[in-house]
Amino acid sequence: MSTAPVRAPRADAQRNREKLLAVAVVALAEDGDVPLETIAARAGVGIGTLYRHFPQRNALVEAAYRQEVQQLCDAAPALLAPDRPAVESLREWMGRFVRYAATKRGMGAALRSAVGTDSPLFGETRDRIVGALALLLQAGADDGTIRQDMGAEDVMRAMGAVWSVGAGPEWDEQVRRLLDLVVDGLRFGAGAR
Repeated sequence: MSTAPVRAPRADAQRNREKLLAVAVVALAEDGDVPLETIAARAGVGIGTLYRHFPQRNALVEAAYRQEVQQLCDAAPALLAPDRPAVESLREWMGRFVRYAATKRGMGAALRSAVGTDSPLFGETRDRIVGALALLLQAGADDGTIRQDMGAEDVMRAMGAVWSVGAGPEWDEQVRRLLDLVVDGLRFGAGAR
């Protein structure tokens, strides 16, 4: 029995999916209960197009979250450059982590409703984020800009302080100060080669 080869989506369908996800991330971060019709309209597509890509709200919420995690994790190796100290790459990645945290905070209720708090999704994505962080820490240990005695799990716990900062107009500034403190701690005692 032969099976038909899987065809890649048409270019316009792929663009529509990407637009829907980009709009969904922003809209869900602003309001976790945003109507799907609003997301479709902001993306410039009809509701039928949204449902062809994401037959249920939960599928859209999960895909938007996975995309955010993917972009955060893909940024780690992309930020490393031979002519740049790894600690600077780490600092920039942490800035991206702040944007990820803001998005996740906004879409938190929708995400928990979509996949449930016991879903393996959260463990899987956390592992991926810790892996990206480990890559940056190892690069910093290798180039002497980050101390060698800190593991990614420990740094992730320290970065977890961002979730305890209360919502408000100073949230972004307070979170960045916390992460600057983490970076300063990682630099302390690092020996330049």
